[in-house]
Amino acid sequence: MRAIGARKSGERRKAGRAPAMVSDDAGMVLPRPLRRVSRFMLALCTGKVAVPAHLGKLSFAVYCAFVGGYGVVQGGHWPVVSEYMTSSAGFAIEDVKLSGNVHTSEIDVLQSLGLDGATSLVAIDADDARRRVAELPWVQSVEVRKIYPRTIEVNIKEREAYGIWQHGTELSLIERSGSVIAPLRDNKFANLPLFVGRDAEVAAQDVDADFDGWPQIKARIKAYVRVASRRWDVHLDNGVLVKLPEEEVGAALARLARMEGEQKLLERDIVAVDLRLPDRMAVQLSPEADQRRQKAVLARSKAVSQAEQRI
Repeated sequence: MRAIGARKSGERRKAGRAPAMVSDDAGMVLPRPLRRVSRFMLALCTGKVAVPAHLGKLSFAVYCAFVGGYGVVQGGHWPVVSEYMTSSAGFAIEDVKLSGNVHTSEIDVLQSLGLDGATSLVAIDADDARRRVAELPWVQSVEVRKIYPRTIEVNIKEREAYGIWQHGTELSLIERSGSVIAPLRDNKFANLPLFVGRDAEVAAQDVDADFDGWPQIKARIKAYVRVASRRWDVHLDNGVLVKLPEEEVGAALARLARMEGEQKLLERDIVAVDLRLPDRMAVQLSPEADQRRQKAVLARSKAVSQAEQRI
């Protein structure tokens, strides 16, 4: 009987472990985790649990920091705040190492980087800085490196001026490819060849290369003038105009070089040499030379007439 009673008592205890959320006459039974929370809250309200000192102030400070940080991020002010904090921590840019620049001024580079004396090295975007410096006229390529804690390094490779392009009244420096670098502002590029006219900048390299085989003539060229986007007129340093053909420029220059070597054609009192026709060369005399020629022709005609009369 004692064993039977014990078994029944154990069965009653097992039956007493009712599953969570089962209601009876006494009311709702909470799950085990919620029961612990409810007991802790009851003990806290009744003063059985000691609250650490300054917990309220700390909680209020955390709440204010969270609200303030959320407002800064949502308002788009985080970059400014971050830059101020990192600059104050010792990451303000104090040294800019610039190399490779000849025609690009240091002031232009600093303005492109947007440095104001309090710019943080942490906050600056190297890719964005590289893009802004690359927009300067003379810059072909650029490398920007951040060297912690306070230095930024800028290495510039500049474009090379090949010639001067005159379009209308404007003068611009151009590369070998014909790309415009910048307006011409001073005379330190006066030794570069001058290309004049529409589309002259894109064809400059070709006509300049045509004269490579004739250095004596090329050294005397003052300007290349593009005519109707098809051919060139070349102005020499003594004022003589050489009219080149649209095609076979090399053959035309060979004829001109031969005449120059045999008869010193370009040193004579002439205005222009027309090489546009492949089978002939036309030479235009200066007004003074033409008058002398007319007088010589007239005198020769008279001499011939007098000789014929004597015969």
